Amino acid sequence: MILPASLINCATVWRHQLHAHPELGYQEHKTAALVAGELRQYGLQVHTGLATTGVIGTLENGPGPVIGLRADMDALPVSERGGAPWRSQTEGIMHACGHDGHTAMLLAAARYLSTHRYFSGTVRFIFQPAEENLGGARKMIGDGLFSRFPMDAIYGMHNWPGLPVGHIALNPGAMMASLDAFTITLQGKSCHAAMPENGADPIVAAAQLIMALQTIPARRLSPLASAVISVTQINGGEAINVIPDRVTLSGTLRCLQNDVRQEIKALIASFVDSLTTPMDIKSTLTFSGDYPVTSNDPAAALRVRECARSLLPADHLHWNINPSMASEDFACMLEHCPGAYFWIGADGALPWAPLHNANYDFNDAVLPHGIAFWIGLVEHLCPPHQ
Repeated sequence: MILPASLINCATVWRHQLHAHPELGYQEHKTAALVAGELRQYGLQVHTGLATTGVIGTLENGPGPVIGLRADMDALPVSERGGAPWRSQTEGIMHACGHDGHTAMLLAAARYLSTHRYFSGTVRFIFQPAEENLGGARKMIGDGLFSRFPMDAIYGMHNWPGLPVGHIALNPGAMMASLDAFTITLQGKSCHAAMPENGADPIVAAAQLIMALQTIPARRLSPLASAVISVTQINGGEAINVIPDRVTLSGTLRCLQNDVRQEIKALIASFVDSLTTPMDIKSTLTFSGDYPVTSNDPAAALRVRECARSLLPADHLHWNINPSMASEDFACMLEHCPGAYFWIGADGALPWAPLHNANYDFNDAVLPHGIAFWIGLVEHLCPPHQ
């Protein structure tokens, strides 16, 4: 598909503007205002305020399927190291995951489809806030995303370093892992470091527990199950000659199967209790920040594959790819509505910087490919009546 140069130029301008002025989750007020203003100019029905800053634009064009296309809008609390003219002007915040590009591509697709209506049905353009660990998808659902704006299926696209520009990758099952954050508090008894027998040492308990948790995926699960347990924070102690009375461990659990996820959560609880009790340590375990597995509906994934086959060279489609152990709250939308989540390549002549890296910048070469694929997917899913 050959897109008008003016459309690509607009998308590039939006992308650079959004990158220069990033906003964290639930604070995307300027981003939402830009999106809503553009959608209104295209004649779409526009609703704002879902999940505080979410925007939904509805484009109706006769009878047919009702589909949702989702882009995320929020940035990350990361200080940018890149030197592009459009680098972040907000200290400590940058678009390190490409949500600026996702927003620009979906907005450009809405502009094109509002003028070239070679489809029959309804498209809901969903601009979601707070994807980064803040549960924006779940909050949009709670605010009536699917009850107020019903749809037959929903689709999400994410740029993917490690995949060449313009390539599409997906599979009919899990695409991204579940996420459960956990906090383990170990309450012991403080004493002099030279007389440990007078206390109950939570640091030794923490060390044993950290190592023991790694045996869960290695020895308690089938090698065919996919899971990662990572302890990422240890906090405790104030003086080198004092055994503290309290240590806190924090980390994440990620899985690709929901039944494995529940099994591991129970095993973590069992390990925390059984390892600390003999050491006279009291323990508490809490889970938070949960995202389910991002699991594609097989039929919806097949429709994306059919569209990709019709639009792309055969070697540009990657089917049944390995899932990522990272997480994505689009998973919450897929729990309520069938759909598919897929990746579009970001690598140019050289490998692109990783997502969530301070040197990352969305590759503008992806823009025309992403815009064209959104347009092609709408025309494929909602073919015009002859």
